[in-house]
Amino acid sequence: MNEPPQEPVKYVESKVYLPYDYIAGDYKARYLAALKDKRILGSKCSQTGKVFVPPLICSPESFAPCTEFVDVPDRGVITTFCTVNIPVIGRDIELPYVAASVALDGAAISIFALIQECKPADVRMGMRVEAVWRPDGERHGDHQDILYFRPTGEPDERPESYINRL
Repeated sequence: MNEPPQEPVKYVESKVYLPYDYIAGDYKARYLAALKDKRILGSKCSQTGKVFVPPLICSPESFAPCTEFVDVPDRGVITTFCTVNIPVIGRDIELPYVAASVALDGAAISIFALIQECKPADVRMGMRVEAVWRPDGERHGDHQDILYFRPTGEPDERPESYINRL
């Protein structure tokens, strides 16, 4: 096996042990702890009042401090999305599925979310969705505490309501 492969190598599967420690910092730690309690936490810009989820120390727009923590509802609107038809290594989700940006009610920017409980062809920009949480006692204070988002059945929002929250 000292000869180079005849065809280009496109994929190598191997188990790699990479131990690491993640230090969330104060803002992210509060955000993750809130998820364990089925709460989504944002921070409010002291100058513009915009709320950022996950919480940010300073507004990326005004650079003003975001010192006030606020709860954000676990429902919102799909601002953009894509239908995934190619398996992703490490994800065990039935294909096809929808990955979307969801602007939570009251938040200035969107978060990345999985959309389930509907056909991918039925997903659309402006669709109202809500979080589906892990059951009580099974949440760990990480992003996987929200299993996915699902349609609420509420009327779609008009693009003007979310176009600047992508």
